[in-house]
Amino acid sequence: MYTMETTLKWLNWAKQIQGISQTGLAYTKDVYDKERYEQLRALSVEIMRQYTDVETGKLVELFAGEYGYATPKVDIRGVVVSDGRILLVREKEEGEWSLPGGWADLLLSPSDIAVKEVLEESGFEVKALRLLAVMDNHKHNPPAPYHAYKMFIHCEITGGAAQEGVETSGVEFFGEDELPQLSRDRNTEEQIKLMFALLRNPERIPVMD
Repeated sequence: MYTMETTLKWLNWAKQIQGISQTGLAYTKDVYDKERYEQLRALSVEIMRQYTDVETGKLVELFAGEYGYATPKVDIRGVVVSDGRILLVREKEEGEWSLPGGWADLLLSPSDIAVKEVLEESGFEVKALRLLAVMDNHKHNPPAPYHAYKMFIHCEITGGAAQEGVETSGVEFFGEDELPQLSRDRNTEEQIKLMFALLRNPERIPVMD
C-alpha cells in the first residue's frame, strides 16, 4: 500500500536519478557510460510514471530536453493587486486558477518575465516593483517531475485591460477569503495568502527558502 511519504521518497529518488543521468550524459566521453546513463534516465521516467499522473511521453520529452549540469528550473509569477484583490488567471489546461506566470526564458530577466507573462496571460501592462518571495516547489507544492524555484514578483498595473490569453480562459481579481480552485502545481492557497501578507507589510524582507 502506497502512502504519501512513500510516494514522496520515490519521487525524490527518481529526481536524483534523473539529475545524475543528465549530468553524466553532459560530461561523459565513454560510449558505455553513456549507455548506462541513458538506462538511468529511462529508469527515472518509469518511476515517475508510477507515482505521478504525467504521461510517459511527456516525461520522456521533459527529461530528454534537459542538457548539461542538472539544476532546478525557474518559475516566475507576477503578483498584481488592485483594491485589495489579487489578479488570477484561469488555466485552459485544467480550468484552475493561478497567478500569471511561467518558466523563465533565456535572455530575459526575472522582472522581464513577470511583465511579459502578466501581459500575455491577463492583458494588463505592468511594471515590476520588487521581489516578494523565492520558494522551493519541493517544499510547498504537490509532487512534480521537476525541481523548481518559484519567484513571486510584485507588479503594478500601468495600462491594458483584462483579456484572455493563448493559455488562459479567464481573468479576474479575487479577495483573500474568496479564492477559487487553484492550480496547486503553480501556486497554493498558502502561497497566495503569503503574498497578501507581504503586500500588507511593504517593509518586510522577501521570503526565501
